Amino acid sequence: MTNHNPQLEEDVLRMFTGTSKYFRHSINRNVLFTDGVRHVAEEGEAFWLIDAIAIWLTDQKFREEAQKDDRIQSLHFWKLTVNEDRSAILTAKADSPEEPFITQAILFTDFPLDSIDIWVGNDGEYWTLYLPSEH
Repeated sequence: MTNHNPQLEEDVLRMFTGTSKYFRHSINRNVLFTDGVRHVAEEGEAFWLIDAIAIWLTDQKFREEAQKDDRIQSLHFWKLTVNEDRSAILTAKADSPEEPFITQAILFTDFPLDSIDIWVGNDGEYWTLYLPSEH
């Protein structure tokens, strides 16, 4: 697979280092996302990816996993991996060597990258979705 959108190339995404504005999710009002995540959603036509993560953050399975592992309550890591057949897997991990605590199969996506990482942190009030370069 190749990236057909130059606005989603790694060197462009690495330019996001912090954010000038936070955007509030329309369904889960306790979720904010950064300029970088919004850029990925706009250029990759993937607001559905933000929706998927925001909805998982309200799910009972997520709450149960967060109760078992304190790390998840403050910071955890999501990854969308797109397969050759255009199906994808969305996973969430407490840390990189750990097994995913959430795995969602996506039957089809036209997301233009082979994968994207989105980190999710909690400040005690809001969950914030951001790109690794924005950490």
